Amino acid sequence: MIKIENLSYKYKFTDYILENINLEINQGEIVVIVGRNGSGKSTLAKLISGILIPKRGNVFIDDIDTKSKKTKLELRKKVGILFQNPENQIIFPIVKDDLEFALKNLKLDNKENRIKRALEMTDMSDFYEKETYGLSLGQKQRINIAGLLAVNNKYIVMDEPTTMIDTLGKEKIHNIILNLKEKGYTFIIVTNNPDEILLGDRIIILKEKNIKKIINKSELLDNIELFNDCEIRLPDSIKILLKLKEKGTNIQKIKDFSKDNLLNEIVEVMMDGRK
Repeated sequence: MIKIENLSYKYKFTDYILENINLEINQGEIVVIVGRNGSGKSTLAKLISGILIPKRGNVFIDDIDTKSKKTKLELRKKVGILFQNPENQIIFPIVKDDLEFALKNLKLDNKENRIKRALEMTDMSDFYEKETYGLSLGQKQRINIAGLLAVNNKYIVMDEPTTMIDTLGKEKIHNIILNLKEKGYTFIIVTNNPDEILLGDRIIILKEKNIKKIINKSELLDNIELFNDCEIRLPDSIKILLKLKEKGTNIQKIKDFSKDNLLNEIVEVMMDGRK
């Protein structure tokens, strides 16, 4: 479990970016963090991953306090972070060498087995000895995910991970996230992509340095005004549902808001409305 207690953070020469954040994230959960630009989303991601240290309060990854210098190595084995630009996290020209780098730094054994397993989990097995420079941005981001899996980070923080990636690449990464969730991995996804809201079990809405509200995905339709007030774009499928509601279609029967199933449910509702 990730536990955040009374967390506040400010950069040098700035006012506080985040104040009094309290949050618990369970293992095997996908949490999506949204908010307008400047709301502190990326700062919170860096605090959760241990890149930044709280000015006040604490972040615990299982039983590890991110402030503790003695447990930094163990923290790196538990939580990893993925950034917006896939190219910024790739160092070596060959895929296997790039994935092996973190394993050496963390003094982990069975490197070849770890790497091959991680590449299989990201559908990149054929790229074991490929050159990294020739990969697409989507493939590079999957290599970066594989790097976290090779270490066996069970908590994976993603800071706008698909911003630079085309539609097909986005879909592949979304599918990897959902498949890994079924294996017990935990994801904290910071995003400005409205469709990625539907990946989350819970949505954390940031506004004015704090958590405005935490909602379950099934509560999206009950919080439309909140999303608008916080200047957060809605997924296209939710916009379609709202248009159908305006035209008198009964959308209350829709219960499954998961990304893969929602469009199918919308089609069924539309067909029922024509009968």
